[in-house]
Amino acid sequence: MTQRKEFDLGLDELKSHIVEMGKRVEKAIGDSMQALENVDVTEAKRLIAEDKELNKIEDKISELGAKLIATQQPVAKDLRRILVAFKIASDLERMGDLSVDIAKAVVRLEGQVLIKPLIDLPRMAEIVQMMTRESIQAFIQENTDLAYKMAKDDDLVDALYSQIIRELFTIMMENPKTISQANLLSFVGRYIERFADHATNIGECVVYLVTGSRPDLNS
Repeated sequence: MTQRKEFDLGLDELKSHIVEMGKRVEKAIGDSMQALENVDVTEAKRLIAEDKELNKIEDKISELGAKLIATQQPVAKDLRRILVAFKIASDLERMGDLSVDIAKAVVRLEGQVLIKPLIDLPRMAEIVQMMTRESIQAFIQENTDLAYKMAKDDDLVDALYSQIIRELFTIMMENPKTISQANLLSFVGRYIERFADHATNIGECVVYLVTGSRPDLNS
């Protein structure tokens, strides 16, 4: 096997691990939001326990990338592909942690009735699921147009988050007994907002991979 062929096979394996992480993260945010809507503590605890699997995949990416650098000594764009894979895996792992944070919020809500129907939080979750899927697609295809789309989607998530905070503040003012749960729901909104930031980071990584320079899509 030629050195280039061996390197390409290693890159393909790296990409497959990234895709797997992306799918797991996309599912985790959807499942954690569904657990919140139903105040399903059993499901929330399952999601918390599953987070270890995501960490294992990140470890595989780190080990494989380090091996490729040591044995193949890549340069220029080939090296950027590996470095970007490390960064994307780190962002995906953090996104998984944020899904766990939502699940932990559900556990704290055990026995409570939600103070309002959840509309904007699930909408935020749907957007960040799409962002996760498209950011990984941008990486695999080296598609900068799709990468730059992350910034627009992030702005939409930020707008929804601001709307949620205003609404929860109004509810707390009208009924101080809701303060504890309203604060918890505001934290969930913040977790999802951070989720979008990490997806945008992946978009920045893709632009860096293709062009060699990194834009600031979170500004």
